[in-house]
Amino acid sequence: MTDRLWSPWRMEYILSDKDGERCILCEKRDDNHDEENLVLHRGEHAFIMLNRYPYNSGHVMVVPNAHVASTEELMPEVLTELMLLTNMALRLLRGVMSPQAFNVGINLGASAGAGIADHVHIHVVPRWTGDTNFMPVTAQTRVVPELLAETYARLREAIRNETR
Repeated sequence: MTDRLWSPWRMEYILSDKDGERCILCEKRDDNHDEENLVLHRGEHAFIMLNRYPYNSGHVMVVPNAHVASTEELMPEVLTELMLLTNMALRLLRGVMSPQAFNVGINLGASAGAGIADHVHIHVVPRWTGDTNFMPVTAQTRVVPELLAETYARLREAIRNETR
């Protein structure tokens, strides 16, 4: 893995001008360097990956292979796999990180907070009591207590054990 995986949480990607750029989620879908791209698991119609700019440790995204902006555009079998992979992510995160709760959601459109508005995806964010503190407000910084590479390794091992 490269050092860029260990950079602190930041908003540059979300706020950057993406006109003319290829979809970052499609790039991850098409590239076979899963560890470098933080792709944890690939299904037939969708995949699970760690969020490179996590809201919290263990923040994953469940992404359909289809490049569409809304769930309304997905075939029933894709919707089914998205929910099955979301459940897999919940199960793995419970087993590996022991969160007390989760935020699970989809931001449809830039006005709803979607950083990648043209490729729908589901966020699964583990939560713990007290995980929100003064740092984002006063220092515009998130504190993520584990390196992405470490989280990736622990979740990949859990997936290997589950799929054996």
